[in-house]
Amino acid sequence: MNYRHLYHAGNFADVVKHVALIALIDALKIKSNPFCYIDTHAGRGYYDLLSESAAKTKEYEGGIEKIIHADQPPPLIRQYLHCVHQINNQLTKAKYASLHYYPGSPLIARSLMRPGDQMIACELQPEEYQALRNNFAGDRQVAIHHMDGFLGLKAFLPPKERRGLILIDPPYENPDEYERIAQTLPIALKRFSTGTYGIWYPIKEKATLTRFYRSIEAHINQPVFVIELTIYPDLPHHLNGCGLLVINPPWQFDQSIKKILPWLWNGLSINKQGSYQAYLLK
Repeated sequence: MNYRHLYHAGNFADVVKHVALIALIDALKIKSNPFCYIDTHAGRGYYDLLSESAAKTKEYEGGIEKIIHADQPPPLIRQYLHCVHQINNQLTKAKYASLHYYPGSPLIARSLMRPGDQMIACELQPEEYQALRNNFAGDRQVAIHHMDGFLGLKAFLPPKERRGLILIDPPYENPDEYERIAQTLPIALKRFSTGTYGIWYPIKEKATLTRFYRSIEAHINQPVFVIELTIYPDLPHHLNGCGLLVINPPWQFDQSIKKILPWLWNGLSINKQGSYQAYLLK
């Protein structure tokens, strides 16, 4: 695959995904028992927003930069911004670093983990995998694997902690990506039925999503919570927004997301286009 997340790092979809990720981890941390975080398509760990590639698109200007400059961010957004700034401080070795790097899901999740929690991250692209491995070198709470994340679900489930969050976030370059997710989830849930699964997806064509939802409803018996946010109307073949399916949503997660979505949409939408919703699919 030729997908490079660097072109999209820090955009509105990353903001939505990572705010939801933090809310999910916060909900898991309500209980003192350790958990395992599994990232099926982990990427390289962080992205240089000042690089030539990121400068070509500057998608972060419509995402993280908007949130940084927004007025009166609520507590969950302040926590998200703290993660971003903290990681920038660590990477630049400066106490008050500006926005130079945007952290991917593994670094955000790692910043929230407790001493007993564990992370398993899969990345198939060789360069991304090597960068990810370097970023976590010597970290005994993190295991990095050079492999297809969907195969990783078969290999690493159930985790020994018997509590876990699995983030499934493929690039959606292949047209059969939705079908592969729908086929893999029942197998994963058979191995780890009580785990929390977060499946991120782009919102481009309604027909594709309708088929995806129907497949999920037909083959998944667990509760499924849907989060969607769009910043454009229904434009064909265009990234209008993004969503997250959460299987087995943890206690109070739905309340956190329903509170934050209006603020996020107001901060990220363009001329108040698009919409947002959060509801129980089944």
